[in-house]
Amino acid sequence: MNIPAAQVKALRDKTGAGMMDCKAALTETAGDLEAAVDWLRTKGLARAAKKAGRVAAEGLIAIASAANRAVMVEVNSETDFVARNPDFQALAANVARSALATDGTLAAILASRMPDASATVEETIKAAISTIGENITLRRAAVVAVDGGVVASYVHSAVAPGLGKIGVIVGLAVGGDADKAVALGKQIAMHVAAANPLAVSPADLDAGIVARERAIFAEQARESGKPEAIVEKMVEGRIRKFYEEVVLLSQAFVIDTEQTVEQALKSAESDIGAPVAVTEFVCFRLGEGIDKQETDFAAEVAAAARPSAS
Repeated sequence: MNIPAAQVKALRDKTGAGMMDCKAALTETAGDLEAAVDWLRTKGLARAAKKAGRVAAEGLIAIASAANRAVMVEVNSETDFVARNPDFQALAANVARSALATDGTLAAILASRMPDASATVEETIKAAISTIGENITLRRAAVVAVDGGVVASYVHSAVAPGLGKIGVIVGLAVGGDADKAVALGKQIAMHVAAANPLAVSPADLDAGIVARERAIFAEQARESGKPEAIVEKMVEGRIRKFYEEVVLLSQAFVIDTEQTVEQALKSAESDIGAPVAVTEFVCFRLGEGIDKQETDFAAEVAAAARPSAS
């Protein structure tokens, strides 16, 4: 049946459901708009769409791993109350497990099937929105894999295995004792969660960030009235200090602050039985970068209780 685009748009405007879902609904109902609305509601799609505009900044970070590969996802809800719900926690954990078999892109994860193969991740999230009654989104994902090494992870203040508010996965290029390497990797991951480095080494830092810091340091040094040759030395000293603050290998190791992370890796080589190098790390902090809607609950209650003008 040929469904006019204008009719699809009208249904979408009415329900907020996706274009393809609206077309499917109209096809199933022979173009009957009201019946199509009911069809979408039956499938839970209209209700999910109505929730989609609401800010979801709570939720959980979930990590799943297998062999030398790990995946981390952020699944958001609107409230922390829902994030504490066992059903939501199971959803986040299963999304991470499903993502293990993908390349880590959101499109691939949403299209993948849940561990029980009953539905895709996208379908399961839509169903959860209808059941739980809040907007739920798969916001982001990351994969770390190391050939000839190990991948370790850490979840801060875990509410369940692999579930929490801060998650870190670290890749180590290493031979030797794999169990000891994973234990070291977890310590590095714990360090990343605490120290929040921006890159593994100075070479990995965004050149724009370094240039901006260098320009600020140079301007501050010139204001002291020192000669340009001295200014340059002052800038280089500040840049080295900057690296110590934001570069993983240069940071003081939180497990033993008497040595840097780079020195800790070197010290661990004799115990592990092989050289160790950090290949990459990824850290997710729940809700970072999301503009949360700030509301004054007391003001809302007062407004609701205020008599309306007659």
